[in-house]
Order: sequence, then C-alpha cells, then structure tokens
Amino acid sequence: MMNKIFPLLFLLFGLNPLFANNLQVTQKGTSLTVGNARIESPAEGLWSIATDWGTNWPDSWQHANPERIETVGPWTIAYGSIKTKEGTWLLRDAYRQQGDVVKVIRRFEWKGAQTTTKTTLSARWIVSNSNNPQVIMPGVLYNGNPAGAKTAFGLVPIFKGNDGDELIVEEHRFPMPFVSLEWNTNNQILGAAVHSLPSLAPFAKKTDQWWSMGIVAHPNADEIVLLSGPCAMNGHRSVVKANQAKYYPYNEAWLNVEPDGIIEKTFYLQAYPVKAGGSGFESALTASIDIFKPGVSENMPSIKDIIQDKYRLATSRFVQTDQAAGFSTFPTDQSRKEFGIGWVGQADVVGYALPILEKYLNDRELIAKAQQSLDFLTTAPFNENGFAVVYNYNDNQWSRADLLAQGSGMNSFASAISVGRTNKKLNTSKWEVFLKKACDFHAKRMLDNGWKPVSTNEAYLIAPLFKAAKLFKNKTYEQAALKATEYYGNRHIGMIEPYWGGTLDARAEDKEGAWAAFQGFLAAYEYTKNNTFLTWAKHACDVMLTYTVVWDVAMPAGRMASHDFKTRGWTSVSVQNHHLDVFGVLTAPSVYKLGNYINNARYRDLALLMYRSCGQIIDPFGSQGEQVQQTNYLQHGRGKVNTLDDVRGNYFESWTVFWITAHFLNAAAQFEEMGVKLE
Repeated sequence: MMNKIFPLLFLLFGLNPLFANNLQVTQKGTSLTVGNARIESPAEGLWSIATDWGTNWPDSWQHANPERIETVGPWTIAYGSIKTKEGTWLLRDAYRQQGDVVKVIRRFEWKGAQTTTKTTLSARWIVSNSNNPQVIMPGVLYNGNPAGAKTAFGLVPIFKGNDGDELIVEEHRFPMPFVSLEWNTNNQILGAAVHSLPSLAPFAKKTDQWWSMGIVAHPNADEIVLLSGPCAMNGHRSVVKANQAKYYPYNEAWLNVEPDGIIEKTFYLQAYPVKAGGSGFESALTASIDIFKPGVSENMPSIKDIIQDKYRLATSRFVQTDQAAGFSTFPTDQSRKEFGIGWVGQADVVGYALPILEKYLNDRELIAKAQQSLDFLTTAPFNENGFAVVYNYNDNQWSRADLLAQGSGMNSFASAISVGRTNKKLNTSKWEVFLKKACDFHAKRMLDNGWKPVSTNEAYLIAPLFKAAKLFKNKTYEQAALKATEYYGNRHIGMIEPYWGGTLDARAEDKEGAWAAFQGFLAAYEYTKNNTFLTWAKHACDVMLTYTVVWDVAMPAGRMASHDFKTRGWTSVSVQNHHLDVFGVLTAPSVYKLGNYINNARYRDLALLMYRSCGQIIDPFGSQGEQVQQTNYLQHGRGKVNTLDDVRGNYFESWTVFWITAHFLNAAAQFEEMGVKLE
C-alpha cells in the first residue's frame, strides 16, 4: 500500500513547483524529498525501540515498518507494531504538510500486562551521501565547533563526523529546537532539518527527564535522532555538560511504561535546496520561527516601563569623585570600584541614550550626567594596544585595552557625537578628539598588510569606523572599515569557520561574534548601499538569532516558575556557556532595522519580543539577573554541581554589570530614533 502527497502542494502553500514537497509514506518507510534534497527513515525501520539498557546506553533495539497506511483529511497515517517478549507496542505516525515543513505526530502505545522497563523510544531520520555535512544545532554546535575544538577551553561540544560520532543533548538546551544539515552532492548544495516540539518524557526513570535530540555519524550517511532521554557528548555516553569544567553523569535515562501507557512526540521534517554554501541553516531558522510563532505577551513589561526601571538603577550607579565621574560597572557597595568603556561596563552608552530618552525621564541633571561621564572617559590613556577600557575610581588607575571593548566603546562615542551635535545642551568636542585618536590608531593598524585578527572580535571596529568616516569625512577610516568588512565576510559567510570569539569569557563559537559581524556588515550596507553587505548582514544576523529562544522552556519548581518566566526572546550565550542572558536587548534594534531593509515582519516582531521579554524579572530596584538556568548548566559555582535537581529553574542575580542596564537604555533610544512606539 502506498500514499503519496505530490506537487499540487505548491499551489496551496506558495512553494516553488520545481521544489515542491514530495512526501512518501510506504510499507518500506517514509521519505521527504524537495528537489534533490532528501531525508528518510532508516533502512531497518520507520520505528525503533530499545527494550533494554546496556553499558550506559540503550540496548536490544527492535524495529518496524508500516503495516497499514490511510488518508484522513489532510493527514497521512501509518500504523505498525513491535512485539516483545513482554507484550506489543502499537505504533502510529500522522503526517501533515504545514508550510515548508511536514508535521509528524508519533504515537507509542504499550499493550503489555506488566510495566515495561528500561525502554527507550526514538525518532530517527537519515540523510544519505551527505559528504561531511555542515551540522547546526542551535546554541550547541556550529559546523563541528572548530574554534572551540582548537582552543580546547570550556568543555565545548565537538562533532567531527567520523563514523560513530554522537552529539545528543537535552531539548531544553536548544534555543531553536532543530538539527539541520547542509551538504554538497553532484555540485548541488542541499539541506535538511528535523525540528522538535520539546517535551518532558512520560514514565521517565529520572526526575525532570526530557527528550533529547542530536546527530549520529555513519559511513556515507548522517542520522538526526530524537530519543526519550539518553544524551551523549564528545565520546562520552550518558553525560550532560554541567558547567565549563565538567560532565555530569546522566545514566539510566530510560522509561518504565505502565500497561496501556500512551506516549506521543511531535516533530517536523524539512528538506530544501540551498542557494549558497553556509546558508542552509537559514531555511531551518525561518521554519523554526514559523513553527513556534514567538510573540510578545501582554504581561511582558512595556518598553516605557523598562526605560524607567533601568534609569532608576542607572542613577544608583552614578559616581562622582574629585577626579572622575561616571556609571559604576558594579553596584557601588561592592568591592570592585570601576568604570568601564565597552564590555562589560558600558558607561559610554549613556552619552547617546540619555539625551534621546530625556522626555521619558524626570531628571534635570540627566544631560549633565551624560556629559560628565563621557568627558571623563576621554581621559583613557593610549598604549601600543590602543586605549585602556577600565578605570578604578578607588585607586585612580586605568587598565586593560582589549580590542572587543575598544570597538564597542568607540561605537558608543560615535553615536553620542552624532546625537550631541544636534543637542545644544551637549558639548562633543572632547568626545570627537578622543574618537579621532582611537580611529587613527585602529585604522592604521588594520590597513597594515600584517593585520590578521585571531577571531571575529575585531569586527566590532567596523561600525564605529564607518560612523567616524561619515562624521569626520575621513577616507582612511572608510578604507579600514571596508577592508575589515570584506575580510570578515570572506572568512565567515561559507561557515567553514563560523563566527566566534566575540565575548569576553568564551573562546569558541558564540552569538557575540555573529553580532560583531552583523553590526559591522549592517553599517557597511548603510554606508555604501552595496546589497552584498546586506546579504552578509542577514547571514550574520541569522547565525546570531539561532541563539535566540523561540519557545518557552517549562521550568521546575523554583524562582523562574514562581515568576511565570517566559524564555522566548532570551538568548543562549555560546557553545561554551549554555545559560540564558539578556543580550538580545542589545541587538534588537538592529534586528528590527534589518526587518525594515528586507521587508520581513518576522525580524521586526522578534526584535520587539527580544527587548520586552528581556525586561522580565526586573526587581523593584531596576536590577535583574543575567544568567538564567533553563538547562542542566550552572555558570557560577563551577565545580559545585553535585546534583542536577537544583540547577534548572534558578538564576544568578548578583552579576549585575552595568551593560545590563546601559543597553536597555541604548536600545530604547535606537527604537525611538526609528519611530518605534515606546508606550
């Protein structure tokens, strides 16, 4: 028996008829073909169930293919069974076209007289002849994580694609719950993905046991797999990453299913042609957004309320001494007495943000505070590495000159100058002298033939150099910015080397590296109107957005659950650090602007969600924790993970560096300038 869903689908769903979905459900299994891209069930069977547990892993697998197939309205339904010595599993798959994906509801029903123990359920999908594919597991794996593998810092997930390699992690570790593959066959670039509707596993042996998802390498094929709990990483089975330094045992992740127990798992299949190497994941990203449709909830704080809350905290950080004035990186009652330029202090942001937001804030001294802060920061001394970015106002000493923070700070100064030139209450003369000196230093260094940046971190310099080129009509700055733009585009667009190294505490693939490139490419487009740079900006933005949570992770009892906290709109940090943070608020205006440039409402809607969702858990003082523990990972308290029961559902609230305040104000000011309503 056979049921085929053939190309008239493109008439219904607007698909290119050349690449209309061809779903085939037969007694030999299931396949989805779009053009020449194909994903299919394994040869041994559509359904696979492990009936025992061996050495830290499911064992005694049994398989089955459909015995009967029928059509019910828009659904194609396949039925099968697996007989074990204890009883029979009744199996059912229901398939339905949903936009560019095929929705699948898989049903397992246990018909045995006794509880079946040590059971593992699965959904397995094969991509054959995939030729060492690029594999994207959002927030977890980017084409093998080559930077993380090279630096060997922070226990980064690695997948080299050798026969038997496995990387399978808990679903709540995924910001966007999909695994996508991109490969080249006969000079055609093809892609496929499996998306999951994340869920707890019923009848689980372990407390808080979720389904897991990942990739397994085979000779001439790769397998995207969903399992009812088991996890594997870096050659270790039945472990999960607990922090930057250690694995935590995760054994006995099986099911004990009671008689007549029913388990259902929803997932989605996708196959697609790929326009250019390194861009295949973008189809999966768009599908993920469309599947989950993340949006702003009415109970999320308004932008205007967030502005007022964050300004209240900002005023508590303002410090004025005989020699300095500025916004303290840390609470003023803590031992570290610092002002910071760029990451992570961001005392420089206020010179741009506060004048624009003045009408929303009842503070006559607001402009003066902005003036004083930036005036003082211009006293930062220069050395052979650039300018210092940290000032200790207790001992009056400057230190550090990391490039990432310099680029971030220069961008803030350029924005402040642009606003300040039109505000009679501000004097930008000192700011301009300082920015010119910084741009002269970095433009000369970057235009040298020996300039070879280690990671994507120096892409932070692109946007301020373009802004300074316009402010000061300086061609040298323009040349340096264009050189860096083309360098990073050529280096990263193909994703052989994904964006990386854009954050201070990770030496691996991260969203901050993608953000640095996105911000730079977007600035290049705005300066030149070259559409190639807009294409690059979208690519870097899309990589960055794969770290953005599009679904609400169900939390166990704890403070997150008590706050009815919604994870969508928050961001995972890197393939090294798996907690959530509020970084999305910083990038949201640029995401919104990209949505305007390419006329795509998805980006605008997601941008507003990112800002407003990140305003959750602001306390009465205007503060909030940066590090939300949505998965089995603890950033602070390294080495102290004794049980996973106390990890998920909490957050670390004492790491309240000033950027968490400054960039809420910074982003609100950008939205205001774009005409986005802040009410």
